[in-house]
Amino acid sequence: MSENKWVVYIVRCADGTLYTGITNGLDKRLQAHNAGLGAKYTKSRGPIELVYSEMAADRSAASKREYAVKKLSRAQKLDLIAK
Repeated sequence: MSENKWVVYIVRCADGTLYTGITNGLDKRLQAHNAGLGAKYTKSRGPIELVYSEMAADRSAASKREYAVKKLSRAQKLDLIAK
């Protein structure tokens, strides 16, 4: 995925939980999560695996979509990932 494009992503942590975030550098963000330098939530739950990503028009759109995804139930997130 190209850098400097806003992306909403979901990762699966080693304990099976899901974490949703946004970034404009997906590869670097995933490396940071796996190095324990990402979000506090993923720091102790690594390694993480990317399970879903979608492009957003800009940071504002990515933030709004992230908020919407975070409000989904786990079952709804798993359904989104499966599609």
